[in-house]
Amino acid sequence: MARVRSRVQTRNRHRKVFALNAGHHGKRTTNYKVAHQSMIHALRYATVHRRDRKGDFRRLWIVRINAAARLNDMTYGQLIDGMNKAGIELNRKALAEMAVREPAAFAAVAAQAKAARSAALVAA
Repeated sequence: MARVRSRVQTRNRHRKVFALNAGHHGKRTTNYKVAHQSMIHALRYATVHRRDRKGDFRRLWIVRINAAARLNDMTYGQLIDGMNKAGIELNRKALAEMAVREPAAFAAVAAQAKAARSAALVAA
């Protein structure tokens, strides 16, 4: 029985790995073994960082909301507490967009939160 060679399959598999490593430097683009390791690490980092990005955006939104809240004489925690007591259900992404693009609307929300918070303090 004749020996089976896998030249075409191997070359195609190597091409896929080299294509994924297009932006890498040195042996990471020319040597298959190093390129394969580099590809595995890069894909793992991409997966981890895709999840990390969600937390990064949440932190950014909180910073923006806090800055806008302080312009309205409140802290971030006081604003969120007041919004919960006032029954205002806005997520942080929408609140941050409002703080950046529509400061007047954000000020109105902050005023409602402040009023609800002071009413709760008086009642207690």
